[in-house]
Amino acid sequence: MTSHALHLPRSSERDRVLVQPVLDGLFLLTMLTVTFHKLQWELAGSLTLSDILTSVFLVLFVWDRVEKSDGRLPRTAVVALAFLVAFALVYLAGFYSLDTAQSLAQWAKGMVKFVLHFGFLVTGIALLARRNVRFYWYALAAFLGGIGLDAVYGVVQLVLAEGGVNLDELLIQPITSRQTGINVFGAVGGTQEVFRPNALTGDPNHLGIELVIPLLVLTPLYLRLEAGHRLKTPLAIGLAFLLFVELATLSRSALLGLACGALVLVLPYRRHLRRPAFLIPLGAVGVLVATVIVVRLDFFLTVLRARTNTSRGAASPHFAVYSFIPDILSTNPFLGLGLNNFAVYYEFVTGRPDFGPHSFYVATIVETGIVGATLFGVFVVWLFRQLGAARRIGRALSAAGDPLAARVRPVAWGMTAALVATLVANVFYLTMTFYYFYVFATLAAALPMVARLRRE
Repeated sequence: MTSHALHLPRSSERDRVLVQPVLDGLFLLTMLTVTFHKLQWELAGSLTLSDILTSVFLVLFVWDRVEKSDGRLPRTAVVALAFLVAFALVYLAGFYSLDTAQSLAQWAKGMVKFVLHFGFLVTGIALLARRNVRFYWYALAAFLGGIGLDAVYGVVQLVLAEGGVNLDELLIQPITSRQTGINVFGAVGGTQEVFRPNALTGDPNHLGIELVIPLLVLTPLYLRLEAGHRLKTPLAIGLAFLLFVELATLSRSALLGLACGALVLVLPYRRHLRRPAFLIPLGAVGVLVATVIVVRLDFFLTVLRARTNTSRGAASPHFAVYSFIPDILSTNPFLGLGLNNFAVYYEFVTGRPDFGPHSFYVATIVETGIVGATLFGVFVVWLFRQLGAARRIGRALSAAGDPLAARVRPVAWGMTAALVATLVANVFYLTMTFYYFYVFATLAAALPMVARLRRE
């Protein structure tokens, strides 16, 4: 009589079955929520929902690799890890510039954020290397979709605010116990308030600069979609909507960045600019904006004059922070004042303990000196080189007749434009220290690697 043994999966196989979907889910949820800055709590410092998800993701990722005795990393992740170590050394060296308890506390908060965010960049690249192309598109969709959800929230927030309702008070405050609301730019005629949607980002300029990424990444992808593709119409509507919300933020930094990013796309996609697929959505936004302006002409003329005011008083907050750079270079030229310490040392000037410079570049030089600024410059050059490699892979795929070329190359161009736009927008603002930029960098750095592997 033959006995039939019951074959059970080995422990390592069972663990893999259980761990992989959890890791993937945490990864995608982090991508989705990375711009939901209002969802934060005071847990050993201010931690957002995406920070908490990342903490669990990193612990599980490391535990899984240790359990399997698997220390393998793709070359791209190794380079990212080298950047993590280099930045950490610079920030740790800056520790010796600290001389107060307040500055130490700010430095510690900055280090926690850095480890979480750059750690996600390294492990995220390593994760994407072991997944197929489809998963990469899911990750990109989650990231861009999260910004899109911000835009939807911002419109609802704006409409309700016009009726005197604070959407954050209904949805956010019960979860976080924090009082937040829409940005009030001012009042027209002394009575009619001017609202700027900040959605879940906390600031209309943050929302505007973050919206630049889906606008520039999705536009070339949309233009290259085949006629009749099921995503053609939804993308056209989505892009028109995102552009409308972008304009509603009244963010000058965002519009400057968007314009510079658009110039990057003009050359490779110039033949598409006269086609209905581009002109119709753009025209729809123009008609909608013109209609709204005409209905409330005096109101919008007043707002427009305020946002285009180039007087010395209006521009000084954005330019004055650059005067801090010579002072720092004369006292702490190489390592600056210490990570996350701009506000501490300039509280006597600004009168605010939480004031950040209206420029990412000022913050980088002031806090990390010439060494930190140079290192970040090298990091940005690496991202551009990765995107350049992705474009070359796209051309090679196109020459080989591979349909993947119609996805890889447009996304690579869109990310290149988005990176340029973000760099420009941060001349007068400070969003490249935020988590969303590291998530964007993860997707940008991993694109050529994923395209080469191209596992289905």
